[in-house]
Formats: sequence, C-alpha cells, structure tokens
Amino acid sequence: MKPVCVLGNGQLGRMLRQAGEPLGIAVYPVGLDAEPESVPVHHSVITAEIERWPETALTRELARHPAFVNRDIFPLLADRYTQKQLLDELDLATAPWQLLASEQEWPGVFARLGELAIVKRRTGGYDGRGQWRIRPGEEHSLPAECYGECIVEQGINFSGEVSLVGARSAQGTCVFYPLTHNLHQDGILRASVALPHPAPQLQQQAEQMLSAIMNRLDYVGVMAMECFIVGDRLLINELAPRVHNSGHWTQNGASISQFELHLRAILNLPLPMPEVDAPSVMINLIGTDVNIDWLALPLLRLHWYEKEVRPGRKVGHLNFNHSDRSLLCRTLASLSPLLPDEYQSGLAWAQQCLTD
Repeated sequence: MKPVCVLGNGQLGRMLRQAGEPLGIAVYPVGLDAEPESVPVHHSVITAEIERWPETALTRELARHPAFVNRDIFPLLADRYTQKQLLDELDLATAPWQLLASEQEWPGVFARLGELAIVKRRTGGYDGRGQWRIRPGEEHSLPAECYGECIVEQGINFSGEVSLVGARSAQGTCVFYPLTHNLHQDGILRASVALPHPAPQLQQQAEQMLSAIMNRLDYVGVMAMECFIVGDRLLINELAPRVHNSGHWTQNGASISQFELHLRAILNLPLPMPEVDAPSVMINLIGTDVNIDWLALPLLRLHWYEKEVRPGRKVGHLNFNHSDRSLLCRTLASLSPLLPDEYQSGLAWAQQCLTD
C-alpha cells in the first residue's frame, strides 16, 4: 500500500501513524523538524492533521502535491467565514452570524443577534483561543486587529453539545459513528461520552447534515461536525476536515478507530460501518503530568502524547469502554481522587451521561 504523509506532527499525526502500523501502512507525520530526504513525497498520499500546518519548504511542497486528498477543501473549511457560507448555501442550520468588519457595526450586531455575541477569528483559533464573548458595553475588550478578521455569531442557549464523526469514500459511501456527547470548559474539550444507541432522531438528523456537506465537497476521509442541541434539533457549530479530539474514544470503543477509518478512506480501502456495542468515555488530560497509578484501573486505557506538560496543553487522554454502565461509573469514581480538582466536574458529567 502507498505510504501516507501527514501535514503536521502533533498527537493526531502520531495516532494516524499508530493506526497504520497493523495494516502495514507507513505514515510520516511532517513537522518543522522533518528531514526531506526521509519522507517519500513523490510516492505518497497526502493528508493533514490540522488546518494550519507548520510552514517549511517541505510542507509547502506537500500542500501543493496533486496527491493531497481534499487539498482544495482545507482552506475552505479552515476559514470560518467560507465555512459558514457553505452551511448557508446547503441550507443547514447554524447560529445566525455575520462578518465583523468594523467597530461601528456593533449596534446592528446586537439588534440582529441579541445581547450575547460570540466573536471568532476566521482562521487559527482553537481550544477557546481567538474567541470572545461580547455583551453591550464590552465592545472595547475586542482587540482592534480583529475587525475584518473575525465573524460574530449569536450566543446560543443550548441544552447539550454533540459531535458526529463520519467518513466518506471516493465512491461516495458514507459511514458514521454514534453521536458523541461533549463537555467543553473555557473552550477546551474536557470529556466525551458515546453510547451505542443514541437518540435516533438526532443521529439521523446529524448523518443527513454531514452527508450533505461531504457529498457537496466530494470529500474523502474522516470529517467531524460539532453541533449544539436546541430543543429537538441540531445547530452546526463547526466542521473539522480531519480526525478529531471528540473521536478519540473510537480507539478503544469501536471495531475501527477514526484514525484507521481515515487511512482506509484516503487509500481507497474497504470502508465498512464501524461496530460500536458498548458505552465509551474519553477524558482529556490537559496540563497534567502522567500518573502511573491510573494504570491500576483495569478499564482505563492511557494514550500519552509524550509532549512537554504545560498549562492548558493537551498531553494525553484516557479511554474507558464497557457494556456495564455502572462499572464505568465506578471506575470514573475511582479515578476521581487521582486527578486534580479541575477534572471533577467532567467526571461527574460523564457519570451523569451514563446514568440518564
């Protein structure tokens, strides 16, 4: 099989490499320190782990490569402005929004969108960075350079956040995982819970939305769609044209992980629907050093990224999967004293998801 070059060498590139090994697929994450002579550029299929990859002569060559799958889709979805335009074109529900061009627009913004406005940088923002919550009288808190570089959305009163991770083959076949329920704090994903039998109406609605997007773009590979639950319907928050943090539970909770599914799709290998037969929980490890005592919990699967531990930095995640929800809850309760205070609300939220 052809090797795969990945633009970016963070944890997603690492996990794509790990997923390729059992299948005999050589995966080469490419970052700032990549040696050009060690990367089989001309014989590879190219993909990306992030919308804004490191800038080097080698990554520029890969970004122009004719074998870069979804090459022209990445810049479209990496810009929130053109991403929102796509959703409007497809008549898919999303928060009311507009481009924020100047400070003089604020009275009209509040009149149209309400008293809570969410400002987001068009490109580059992630994990809560490059986002501001603005109410009337707080406009001065937005940096002046944001005007013309941001969109502004209506603040949505939602009852929950979910994501759908799916994949599309070059022949147009689409497959999906069950909806994942997510908890964000300060814009960072803290925990995810996936159940094998999600609410049928929401699952069907989400699959129709993501299918429409992937088919319109002729997209190949894994894509993630983050949504708000508002009543009995979904509003699309954001799209990610790649493997996604909220799909990490699939490494231990599905017959095929999102990372293997992506490799299968871009290499034109068979793309069956992944089997999911038990609940799963994923806890992000953020700015927390590894604790070997975690490994005493038999249901816990540690995924450590071998990155320098810094505040606010994702350095690993913990996966749990079992058909007995009460056993999962007991395991999370046992984990609680082994994690700092900032994890406790996420652990309680995950247990609540499992018992609802």
